[in-house]
Parts: sequence; C-alpha cells; structure tokens
Amino acid sequence: MGNSDDIKVIFEKLVAKTATDEDIKVLQETYEGSQRISFQYGESVINIGEGKRIQIGNNIYQDINTEKIRELVLSMLDEQQTSTQTSLPSAILESQVLKASPKGRKKAKMAMINKALSEVKLAEEIKIDISTVLEFFECQLIDKDIFIQICERVNLNWQTIVDDIEVIVTEVRKNVYSYIQEICSKMRVLDMEHPIGLSAIYTSVNILQKILGRRRLGITEILQNCNLQKFERFGLTDIKEKRVPGLEAVKFYKKLIVLGKPGAGKTTFLKYLAIQCNEGVFQPDKVPIFITLKDFAESKNSPTLLEYINQKLEDCNVENLQIANKLLERGRGLILLDGLDEVRENDHDRVIREIRHISLKFSECQFIMTCRIAAREYTFEQFTEVEVADFDDQQIKDFVDKWFQIKKDIVKADKFTQRLQENKPIRELATNPLLLTLLCLVFEDSGDFPPNRSELYKEGLDVLLKKWDAKRNIERDHIYKKLSLKRKQDLLSQIAFSTFTRSEYFFKQKFLEQQITDYISNLLDASTDSEMLQLDCEAVLKSIEAQHGLLVERARGIYSFSHLTFQEYFTAQKIIGKEQALNDLVSHITDKRWREVFLLSVEMLDDAGNLLTDIKESIDTLLLKEQKLQDFLNWINQESQSTKLPYKLNAVRAFYFAIAYTVSFNKNQINYIQFACNKILSYTHNLKSAIVRDFVQSLYGTISDVLDNSQQILLSLDIDLVVILDPKLTVNLLLPNDIALAFNSELQFELKELRDELELPIKEEYSPKKLVQWWETKGRFIVDRLEMIILPFLNTGIDWQFNKQQDKQLKDYYEANKLLASCLNSECYVDKEIREKIETNLLLPTI
Repeated sequence: MGNSDDIKVIFEKLVAKTATDEDIKVLQETYEGSQRISFQYGESVINIGEGKRIQIGNNIYQDINTEKIRELVLSMLDEQQTSTQTSLPSAILESQVLKASPKGRKKAKMAMINKALSEVKLAEEIKIDISTVLEFFECQLIDKDIFIQICERVNLNWQTIVDDIEVIVTEVRKNVYSYIQEICSKMRVLDMEHPIGLSAIYTSVNILQKILGRRRLGITEILQNCNLQKFERFGLTDIKEKRVPGLEAVKFYKKLIVLGKPGAGKTTFLKYLAIQCNEGVFQPDKVPIFITLKDFAESKNSPTLLEYINQKLEDCNVENLQIANKLLERGRGLILLDGLDEVRENDHDRVIREIRHISLKFSECQFIMTCRIAAREYTFEQFTEVEVADFDDQQIKDFVDKWFQIKKDIVKADKFTQRLQENKPIRELATNPLLLTLLCLVFEDSGDFPPNRSELYKEGLDVLLKKWDAKRNIERDHIYKKLSLKRKQDLLSQIAFSTFTRSEYFFKQKFLEQQITDYISNLLDASTDSEMLQLDCEAVLKSIEAQHGLLVERARGIYSFSHLTFQEYFTAQKIIGKEQALNDLVSHITDKRWREVFLLSVEMLDDAGNLLTDIKESIDTLLLKEQKLQDFLNWINQESQSTKLPYKLNAVRAFYFAIAYTVSFNKNQINYIQFACNKILSYTHNLKSAIVRDFVQSLYGTISDVLDNSQQILLSLDIDLVVILDPKLTVNLLLPNDIALAFNSELQFELKELRDELELPIKEEYSPKKLVQWWETKGRFIVDRLEMIILPFLNTGIDWQFNKQQDKQLKDYYEANKLLASCLNSECYVDKEIREKIETNLLLPTI
C-alpha cells in the first residue's frame, strides 16, 4: 500500500492512461485497505481506503473498480475546468430549446446515480412527462426551462453540459474563413510572375493505396510489360496499381498520411481540401485548420501543437480557448498538417511527439498530413499511408487546358498537347505536376518547347536539385552536405551511365550503394571505416530520393530513375566528358535505346563535328560488305538524279529508298491483293445462280484479307527521313499520285465501309436477282478500289528481292541515317563544312 504522494502519482498516471499493472495493484490495495489516505487533487480533496470506499469532494462511492475511479476523476477535473470557462455563445443563451452534449449526458447520468434518482422519479419530482426526461438523456432538443430544471435537480450547472457545438462550429468557420482563403486559395511556384487561383488550376489528384516502394516485387516482375528487345520508350512512371480519386481516399480514412515525390502536388492537394471545407463543399460540419509544420517547428518559444493551433485561431478572433478545445474534443476539426519532411532535423522528434499527442487527444478529428516519400522512417500507428500517383494523360490535358484558359490562350493549349504527344521524352516529365508547370511556363513564353532539349532537361533538374526548396526557404539537413550540386550531378551521371550501358532501368539497392560508396570514398575527408561508409551511402541514397526525387524506390530494395529522360540525360553528361565513352557511343548507332543519348550528347558537346563524322563513318560500314545492297544504293542514287526536281538530293534519295524498300518488303502482300482482285471477279461469273450467303461470306473474307495486307503495306512505309531532310518534299510527292494513293488512309476507310455493307445482303436475305442488282450498283466498286491499291505497285518496275538478313540490314541502315539527320537538325554546334559534307553523302554507296 502506498502513501498519499504515491497514490497521487498513480491517479495522474491513471488519468493519462500510463498506469502499469504494479500501479493498479497498489491502488487496489489502498482502496481495499483499512487505512485512509488523503490528498489534494485539482481543486478537490480525495479520501481513499477504509474498506473499499472513496470520497471525491462531497461525493462518496463504494465498491467500484479502477476504471470507474478514472472516470470519476476525469469528470471531476472536467467539471473544474468547465466551471472556469467564459460565457456561452450568445446564440445558445438566447435559444429557447437546448440539448445535452455527450459528455454532459455522462455527467447527468453520474449525478443521477449519486442521488439514487431514476428517470421516472426525476420526471415526477419536477412534474414533466417521462418522454421529456428520456429525450434529455438521448441528447435531443427540449424546452430550455425544463432543461435547466433537470440540471438544477441533479446539482449541475446547465452551462457545463449543454451542447453548443453546432453554434461554435458555425461561428469559428466564419472567423477562419478569410484566413484560410488567404493562405490556401492562391499558388505561385517557380518563375511565375503572378499568383494564380488554386481552384482555377487545380487538377484532381489520384491516390495509390499501396506504397510502390514497399511492394515485394522482383526486377523481372516489374519489367514484365516492357519489351527491351523491341525497344520503344516506356515510362518508368507507368504504374499498374489501382488509382483512387484523392477525395475518395480522404472520405474513407480518418487519419491519413499523403506521401509523394517532390513536386507531386501534395501541398496543392491539402490546400484544395482546406478551400473545399472552407466553402462548405467538403466536410461542411468541420473547421479547416491548415498548419505548415515547418512554421510550427520554428515558431517562437516552441509552443505545443495545441497551443499553436490556439494561436492561429486567436489570430482569427477566436479568443476563447475553451471553445477551441471543445471544437477539437468533439471531432469538429479538419486538421491539415503540411510538409513533415520540411521540418529541420533538430525539431523532428518534438514535432512527431506533438502530432502523435494531439491526434490521440483529439482522436475524433480528421487528420491529413503530407510528407515526401523516403524522407524518414516515420511510424504513426493511427494513420494510413497512401501515395500520390503521377499524372496520367487526362490529368496532364486538364492541367494544360486550365493553365492556358487562365492565360486566355486556348489555341496554345491545343498546340502544347499536340507537341507533347510528338515528343515522348518531354511527355515523361509532364507526369510530375511541378515539371509540368515548368513546361507550361516555357511554352507560354516561346509558343513551343525549346529546340535544345538538353537545356530544358537541365532546367528541370535545377528545379529538383536546388530551386524548389530554395524558393520556399527550406533548408534541409544535408546528410551528404559535402556534395555540391556539381558533385551530386557527377554521382547521378555515374549511376546513370553504369546502369544504362548494362541495359538496366531498374536496379537493386545493393548495386546503388556500391556505386555511391565508390564515389564518396574518393572525396576529401571521406571516412575510411567500412561501416561508416556503408551508413553514409545509405543516407546519401535516401537523401537523393527524398530531397530531389531523381531516384525512386519502385519496390522493396529496387530503384530506378524517376524518369527515363533523366537517366538518358545523365548518361549523355557522363559520355561527353570521356573520350573513350564517346568512341564507344558510336557502336550503338543501330540500337534504338540509345537514340536520345545520341541527340543529347551532340547538343551538350561544345563542338559535335568529330562525333557526327564518326557516326557517318560507322553508318557507311553497315552495308559495306553486301554488294547487292550497294547496288540498291546505286540504283536509288541514279533514280534520284534523273528526277531533276527542286528538292534536296539527299531527301529525294530518302524518298526512293522508302518507296523501294516498302515495295520489296511487301511483295507478298502486293501479289496477294492482285490475286484477290481476280478471285473476287471469279465469284461474279455465275452470280445469278450463286447462293447469296456463300457468295457474300467469301467476298467478306477476301476483302478482310486484302485490308489486312494493304494496312501492313501502309504501316511499313516510313518517310520520316524525308521529312527531316526536306519537309517540302512530303507536300509535293514526287512519285507519284498513284503510289501515294496506295497509302491513302481514306481508301482504307472506304474498303472497311464496303466490307461492312456486305452484312446487308445476308441480314435482309437477298434473292439472287437482288444480289446481281446490288453487285452492279455497289459491289463492283470494290474491285475498282482494290485495283487502285495494287496497280501503282505493279507499274513501278521495282523488283528488288532481299532476304531476311538484308531486310534487317537495310532497316538498320535507314534508322541510323534518320538518327544522324536528327542530330544534324538538333541544336548542336558543328562546323559548316563538316555538316555539308555529311548531308551531301547521306544514303550514297561506299563502293
């Protein structure tokens, strides 16, 4: 059994829910003991002991357990606290009907027990109907005079138990409205000259309910949707996880941590919620409380989070702190905590403690907190973690349309969207809202994306590496503070080069840590202790991910660059600084994966002349040992020179190459179409005696085959090189209108319509006579159109027969020349004579 001081401490623990089993045992022994222990607690004297007896103030209780003791003490403390509060809102004082609060009902119930009163007896004593008493204890509205009579009968101050929460919420919402609008309704980022309305630009956020970096997947599983052998650009941000609208997630979870990469739109989402609540669209029965955690952490005198919230409410003329506390206790606060990752290292522990404390103390409130992914290992047991998804195509379009609507330039919005679709590397960046904002700013100024993409990417990297934090005055505690901006870029370039040259887009954490260790171990004052180096490299990796978002954990222990574009940029940056790497680059001229690296490298070099010359020489060797392919190039050259038309000769060669290659490659398809024409005509010889269904089905099948073959021819034609070398040539096709017609998409559409019309004779069960009539008026037209597809090819005189290996060599050769022409057309610097020499000799035979 303890003394009075011991029991007082146990009471304090009991109230705070921190009492141990040993504390409960001591309290139980004292309660059941014969000796009385007395002590002052709050404003009351508590006597405990003398045989299962406890007296709190003037009230005596017997045969109760420790949980009941706790309730009594809490009730006593609350009574003392509320007795000192200021007057109620005037609307409550003037109201003619009142109801009890949930906590007030408990007090009244306890008072009834103490006075041995039942509801029936209470009703009889004050001469009211029993139903009114029941309504009182069900927290329903009753007449004010009767409400006061009930309270007086059980010795309670009616002002301490009346439910005034609705009035409080209404009044506080009015008070905070202007403040919330002021801090949340505008946004201004990067180099915006003027702020813009958040509601005007806000684009709906999607949420991933599974944190991507915590999935248990292998690299093979992540890559299962990527065909690296037939490399086309694939987005490292393409995620198959289910997306949920942000508002749905917020409605579903009471306590939420919204994680996301830098610039993912976390703060914008939180401010949008504040505005929606402020306007009564979302959670209209709550008061929005928006807290920037960095400001709270650095506020003067280090207040508690509750004190800080009260300060903010006081700034909004909510001067009664008891009212503010009641608001939170009743769960009427929408607490929005922004930027946990932006809190300085020295303040972290205190801020986390405060968030945990207030979210437990006011557990009925809704809490939404934002933080960067990988910032730190936080654990908030009561919170659900979700991740902001990258923008998809529709979100990008919505954002762009809204941006240029604000600028009153809808035409530019359409052009932006079109140019974005044409430029996949830039489109990859647009999945990040911050980088999309940068793209809009750039496009707004010039009406297009800059021709030098490397400069655009550099600007995007500057935003992520330094400007985004600097613009908001955020000083992060750099674990890798010895790494300057240049060092960070060098490290990222080394990682990009090492992984890209090994055809790796996703890589294990262990590999990354080794790369980082190798790099930082060579820095001045680097630790020589292997364990310290390991800790340092882990910290550097997490810092790059959290602070800049350039490396992203895609599954547990598996990373990639946030965008393939950045991996290619850093690879090019590494290559241009090493002569051997430049020499090795040329060997990848036929590998599609390396296309962007070539284009970026020539733009980033001070003088790209030597690299371009090496590329041209490498291309010339591709067909060097194949005499037939050299003959083919000779024939193209001769045909081109014979045209004597006012176009660049290299562009004319490119056109002949494309047509001749397409005809040769699709010889079987061309022959089939000719055969099909004859086959269709053969069907009509005995049309009058034909079985309608059999005839139509045969005709339907043949036309379907023709469509498939003609579409294959259409898709295989590639005149991109012609467009690059001389755009005028595509407007005035020098071969031939009939050849052009063979690739006419409108003709393809006509044939599809005719094929669909074949369903009519079957559906309406044509007679043979009606079938003949249909054929003469519509069906014969089919053969005429088919012949328009086939005859031009038959009349070209092109009859090159290439085997599979030669087909591949020609395709590689053509693609390599396209890449070289694109490099020449980029914003690279190259001597005029070198440029002219390379352009003049494009697609010419070497022997």
